[in-house]
Amino acid sequence: QVQLVESGGGLVQPGGSLRLSCAASETIMRFNTMGWYRQVQGAERELVAGITSGGSTNYADSVKGRFTISKDNFQNTMYLQMNSLKPEDTAMYYCNAVAVTGRPGRWTTNDYWGQGTQVTVSS
Repeated sequence: QVQLVESGGGLVQPGGSLRLSCAASETIMRFNTMGWYRQVQGAERELVAGITSGGSTNYADSVKGRFTISKDNFQNTMYLQMNSLKPEDTAMYYCNAVAVTGRPGRWTTNDYWGQGTQVTVSS
C-alpha cells in the first residue's frame, strides 16, 4: 500500500511563506497525477494545485501566482511552495496521488491520500 506523508505545515504570519512536502513510499513516476488539496472544517476538500506525470500543472484561481507545485522524481517527493500567504489559506492540506493501470476498457484507478498537515495563517 502506498504511503504519502506530508510535512512542512505550521503557523505563519500573513504575507509569509511555507513549503509543504509529500514523501511517497515508492516511486512517484507511477502516478498519473499528484496534487495538493485543502479542507477547512465544515467545508468540502478543494483542489489547490495539481501536477501530471509529464510535469503539467494547474492551480485554483485563489492561489495562482502565489503557490507553486513541483515534484522530484528521484526523491519521490512532491512540494507546494506557498508565498504571500493569507488568512484564508488556513486549512488542513492533503497530498493526493492517482495511479491508473490496466488497459482500454479495463482501467483501474487507485487514489491515495496522506494524513494531512495543518497550515495556519494568522498574526
